[in-house]
Amino acid sequence: MFGIPGQPPVKITDRAATHIARLMAKGDKQGLRIGIKKGGCAGMEYTMDYVDEVDANDEVVEVGEARVLIAPMAQMFLFGTEIDYETSLLESGFKFRNPNVVDACGCGESIKFDESITAER
Repeated sequence: MFGIPGQPPVKITDRAATHIARLMAKGDKQGLRIGIKKGGCAGMEYTMDYVDEVDANDEVVEVGEARVLIAPMAQMFLFGTEIDYETSLLESGFKFRNPNVVDACGCGESIKFDESITAER
């Protein structure tokens, strides 16, 4: 994983950790795997899946009882990202504050990364 020694590659807020841990326990899952796939009007989308087992190549970030697994192909795209969980009058869900994103579609479902990152892939 790309990172700074002694620091996690992503930051998980307390609200996100609480929600992840609650859903992990409810479904008896080993963690929440976060990935990236091509799609949407801006070009890329985040993927999130609760999984039964940790892959040997996943980057694991734990906060309390919450475990986030970063899929190998997503690691360079997610470095420096803050993962939060927000609730508003109209919606609730995970929010990604990713410094590597340079653009997003109007609805916020898809993202575009800095060309220098995507060229490395």
